[in-house]
Amino acid sequence: MKKSKRIETLDKRPVNKDGFINEWPEMGFVAMKSPYDPKPSVRVEDGVIVELDGKARADFDFMDQFIADYAIRIDRAEASMAVSSLDIARKIVNINVSRKEILEIVSGITPAKMAEIINYLNVVEMMMGMQKMRARRVPGNQAHITNLKDDPVQIAADAAEGALRGFSEEETTTGIARYAPFNAIALLIGSQAGRKGVLTQCAVEEATELELGIRGLTTYAETLSVYGTEKVFIDGDDTPYSKAFLNAAYASRGLKVRFTSGSGSEVLMGSSEQKSMLYLECRCLYVTKGAGSQGIQNGSVSCIGVAASVPSGIREVMGENLVAALLGLECASSNDQSFSNSDMRRTARTMLQFMPGTDFIFSGYAAEPNYDNMFAGSNFDAEDFDDYNVLQRDMQVDGGLRPVTEEQVIRVRWEAAKAVQAVFKYLGLTEVTDEQVEAVVYAHGSKDTLKRDVASDLMSADDLMKRGITGIDVVKALAESGFEELAESILEMLKQRVIGDYMHTAAILDEHFQVMSGVNTPNDYMGPGTGYRVDGRRWEEIKAIPHIIDPDDF
Repeated sequence: MKKSKRIETLDKRPVNKDGFINEWPEMGFVAMKSPYDPKPSVRVEDGVIVELDGKARADFDFMDQFIADYAIRIDRAEASMAVSSLDIARKIVNINVSRKEILEIVSGITPAKMAEIINYLNVVEMMMGMQKMRARRVPGNQAHITNLKDDPVQIAADAAEGALRGFSEEETTTGIARYAPFNAIALLIGSQAGRKGVLTQCAVEEATELELGIRGLTTYAETLSVYGTEKVFIDGDDTPYSKAFLNAAYASRGLKVRFTSGSGSEVLMGSSEQKSMLYLECRCLYVTKGAGSQGIQNGSVSCIGVAASVPSGIREVMGENLVAALLGLECASSNDQSFSNSDMRRTARTMLQFMPGTDFIFSGYAAEPNYDNMFAGSNFDAEDFDDYNVLQRDMQVDGGLRPVTEEQVIRVRWEAAKAVQAVFKYLGLTEVTDEQVEAVVYAHGSKDTLKRDVASDLMSADDLMKRGITGIDVVKALAESGFEELAESILEMLKQRVIGDYMHTAAILDEHFQVMSGVNTPNDYMGPGTGYRVDGRRWEEIKAIPHIIDPDDF
């Protein structure tokens, strides 16, 4: 048979390297609506939910019981469930119905009812809903700050540049687990060198992550994973109750806490119970709410390849983000896992969150080249900064970033790298040479930097932990090494933990350490002419991209 040149060309397109599968509900490969999803129902007796989505209390698994007891307003349950799902869906997109009214209604519905509501919405309607239901008035963004070498000097420099570019939160992890304290300290220093008030975390094993937080070397955590079925939860060595306890452990030490979930995890772990990804994710979000977490990182996250492989999968991702907002949670809406060979497809996936705005459009924009991203690569990375800034300018949308100049980038990278060098010297840690500082300041990624002595680094990091070094020691080291302003910034971050206001829903800090959250700066969108608008100083900032023609030059 003679071959078509058109089809041959299309077959070679990047999108055809992606994986796709037809719906297979028996194995959980169904995005929005499985024939095995339960029907919405609730029954209350003597102030206790005794039936939830067709299941009697005697048959509850531990997720059903936790959700029934802690995640649904029992006094509202029967009244909220009596409102038709279609009517609630219409209220979500109705500009004359306030966010407050929606939150009140939704507080009494069940996970199956929530899934039914989302199924009535197309992606445009979901975006309309997110624009209204986002907790904080102004959208934000979060960065991944990592590298292949676990080089703390590069982490500090990339963190400084990321903060300068506008990220409100920055997250690191490790290639080698024992590097965690070095990476946490470097991220803390670098973030404040780029912009005061940036929140930071080090995503590692829970006991280490909690200890780093208690010592004041991090300011938030988001790796408290929850799952949609009891079997998968148990396989993760957890229950909703243990997650609630861990949430309290972090929060009681002044750390902002955000849980993590995402559609597709139950499919990957082989126990989806034939339910749709949306329904299972609704259960995750209800557990998150019941455990007392102020927010969630969701949107399939590292399981995005599973959700994206089935029909309506990217629609489902937007739907689960909206569910988080409907439950009053901060929503860090993923976009932080590379999932497609197609630049067109990865951009389209991000636009669903970018255009209406979420509390954090990315829960990990790679602020380094993707080869350095130890979180397995992000949907956007450092090589996309200019494209992203142009998209903001094209659409007059606030995506949480800003254009910068080369001089600004070099300046903050230099300050961060020199500060880490000084702190390491003061604390008696591994040497940071002038040559390493120089290489990192002008580097794009770890391919451009010098080798670290890994064995010495790891021994030094272990010694740091044994000596009980804390954030106060970092402040002292900076202050006595000539970095007084940077020391003041980190001291202020430690003070913020005592105050505790940044643990409110969707809280971030501005450069003056003022909290902006869903409590004191709530989303007030109710149609055209209301809510957050990109104008004034922020619009001038977004417009100032590089490589632009200035009429004043003519």
